[in-house]
Amino acid sequence: MNHTQTTQRVQITTADPSALGLFGLAMVTLVASSAKLGWTDGVSFVLPWAIFLGGIAQLMASFGDAKHNNTFGMTAFGAFGLFWLGVGTSWLISFGVFGEAAAAAIDPSQLGIAYIGYLIFSIFMTVGAMETHKVLFIIFVLIDFLFIGLSLSTLGVAPEATHKLAAISELFIALFSFYGSAASVLNTHFGKETLPVGKPFGIFK
Repeated sequence: MNHTQTTQRVQITTADPSALGLFGLAMVTLVASSAKLGWTDGVSFVLPWAIFLGGIAQLMASFGDAKHNNTFGMTAFGAFGLFWLGVGTSWLISFGVFGEAAAAAIDPSQLGIAYIGYLIFSIFMTVGAMETHKVLFIIFVLIDFLFIGLSLSTLGVAPEATHKLAAISELFIALFSFYGSAASVLNTHFGKETLPVGKPFGIFK
């Protein structure tokens, strides 16, 4: 008796999550840079944007990229989404939300060490971004400078100058991320390159 087996593959098409992830990054860095540059005061109203746009929106983009089998996008959005949730939690600790004992035991140097860890991550992701497109590569270079500034200022190394470096870098991250998000939406929506993002460098591929 012959048995015929038929294998059927079902392909599910999902939208590119980059636009949402870049928009989340743009919003949180815009609001956070306004505080660093002295345009606004405090971080209380930065916190919601850190949680929902910096954290949750980028994690959503990470899950979307995982469905696309995009390891680079999944890792980038996931890591930075968790970063902003970590930063937001750090602010909550400093506000005393987790108790006075936790607030009193804060050592800012630990946050500086965390920034160094993210600087290492950002540097090798910058290398990977060279084979995506030039707008994303520029964003990662700016993120490198942001973490250099955050690391040094938090650890007390030329705090005024390095804090200013972090602030300016963060503002430009917001601007380029808005552009990248708009390009992702409009280029897909219109089916043509409405906003150019630049071709990959082609060094490694």
